[in-house]
Amino acid sequence: MRKIKNLPANEDSQVSPTTSYGKTLKRLLGYIAKNYKKQFVLVCITITIAALVSVLSSVFIGALVDVILNPIVSGEFTINVLYIVLGVLAVVYIIGAASAYIYNRLMITVSQGILKEVRDDMYEHMQTLPLKYFDKNTDGNIMSRYTNDTDTLRQMLSQSIPNIISSAITVLIVFVAMLMISVIMTVIIICFVALMFVIIKSIGGKSVKYFLRQQISVGQINGYIEEMMEGQKVVKVFCYEEKAKERFNAINDEWRENSAKANTYAQRIMPILGNLSYIEYIVVAILGVVLFLTDINALSAYGVICGTGGKITIGAVVMFMMLTKSFNMPISNCSQQISFVFMSIAGAERIFNMLDEASEVNDGTTTLVKGDLSKDGFVEHIGGNDWAWKVNDETVSYVPLKGDIRFNNVVFGYDENKVILKNISLYAKPGQKIAFVGSTGAGKTTITNLINRFYDIQSGQILYDGLDIKSINKNDLRRSLGIVLQDTHLFTGSVIDNIRYGRLDATNEECIEAAKLANADYFISRLPQGYETMLTADGANLSQGQRQLLAIARASVSNCPVLILDEATSSIDTRTEKLIEQGMDKLMEGKTVFVIAHRLSTVRNSQAIMVLEHGEIIERGNHEDLIAQKGKYYQLYTGAFELD
Repeated sequence: MRKIKNLPANEDSQVSPTTSYGKTLKRLLGYIAKNYKKQFVLVCITITIAALVSVLSSVFIGALVDVILNPIVSGEFTINVLYIVLGVLAVVYIIGAASAYIYNRLMITVSQGILKEVRDDMYEHMQTLPLKYFDKNTDGNIMSRYTNDTDTLRQMLSQSIPNIISSAITVLIVFVAMLMISVIMTVIIICFVALMFVIIKSIGGKSVKYFLRQQISVGQINGYIEEMMEGQKVVKVFCYEEKAKERFNAINDEWRENSAKANTYAQRIMPILGNLSYIEYIVVAILGVVLFLTDINALSAYGVICGTGGKITIGAVVMFMMLTKSFNMPISNCSQQISFVFMSIAGAERIFNMLDEASEVNDGTTTLVKGDLSKDGFVEHIGGNDWAWKVNDETVSYVPLKGDIRFNNVVFGYDENKVILKNISLYAKPGQKIAFVGSTGAGKTTITNLINRFYDIQSGQILYDGLDIKSINKNDLRRSLGIVLQDTHLFTGSVIDNIRYGRLDATNEECIEAAKLANADYFISRLPQGYETMLTADGANLSQGQRQLLAIARASVSNCPVLILDEATSSIDTRTEKLIEQGMDKLMEGKTVFVIAHRLSTVRNSQAIMVLEHGEIIERGNHEDLIAQKGKYYQLYTGAFELD
């Protein structure tokens, strides 16, 4: 088999369900106990009734033999007795059918409700996960939990669990009935059942390991397909089709082998148990005939009731034979469901792994509040025009939100063993425009990620208006920051709703004003429905430059005191860039701005320009100072050295 290379690692690769699937199943059933206890109790009651009907039908048929045979032999047979027995049997079957219908309908309701709760829990928890979780897991692999893994749970909850409960109750009732008919024959049944359970445990334990690998492979397939779909232009431009097919075949082969092994082990159980049940049936039949034809006491309570002492009757033999089938059938049903159960447990294991991922730490107590700033201090109230940090220590104090950001000897690496930023120190005073330039991988975007606290630093300190950002609630911290990324993401919805994403309480008028400020109003007004034009597929019906303008309008409507522009004009042509310069100047007016740009013409008017290389600031100053130094910035600006 071809091995898959360079696939992203994820937490599933370390999972070993063979030791934890019992806990996983218990946790899954906890959803039933939480909100569907009454419905589940009713399901168990109706299942019990259906199981009793199954046993009673066998008892009635066996008794019918004695009711008909003995009177015929004695010459006392009457047709009315037969009608009564058949009538009772018909009523029993009707009750059983009604019970089966009720519990199946109830389990559909319960299973769909639980699936909704599981998806709700996953989505809610996903919003709290740190970015590093999404860095190490592909989108398709995460999506697989919402689709394939939850679908396996549907199969288990709506079918497998009811069948297993029904089988367990049936086995218990049938076992009691068998004991009443013949203790000796029941002992034989117990021996065969013990052998069946040994087989199920031996083969099933191997099956569950491969079912988990199968679910992981499905996630890898989904992730790879999604990646190839998003990159189809690149695939075709560089004629990567054959290599893409080769990698997909490798992943698909991995899935096929894991799936084949999982189902091979699971499907072995049914034929083995089926053949074993045939042998058991023959042994029981022979033993029953021997007990009937001899004077051996079969220890039969049924025989005592019939007046034959502990001996067995011909009707009891027929009854026991039918009960043997009723006893073996639930075990066979369980063996058929075992593959679904193991697959579901594997899917649930992956779901719970995601739910058990540590949430992003948000222990900051300082919050962002609105009010009015006067010479006497800050007064917090709704509808104010000013913002301040509310420091909730032993005594509440207010720090005006100005946008003063400072880095003091910051050391950071996405991997703690590989440092990206090395003792970075810088400051941005309120209203200053700070630019970062340097080669790709120098650490420019990393600095802005740390301001948002997408990641936590290893050492050093980042201050925001004199407050350590670790003391600020993350949601409030990010509310104070407006950001325009190089990779613009637009959501399914109208144009104006995508602009409003910057501030959800913004009015239509404010959104339109923000679009005008970003010079996006010109092309929006010419769309089929203007601002109400629906965007889908990440704004595929817009050009890259138009999408970038919407992102700038989104940052504009947020009206944050600090702006982060990460290659904000990289996808806009030079002519359009000139047109929005005035709008951008208005957008940045009075705000602290961090700019990352490869076009050095866009950073000339910055108060400070930081030149980064290998995670260190090697030059700093304004445009004129850096040109005069004739260092790396001078080389970049004059074209003597080009950015990678």
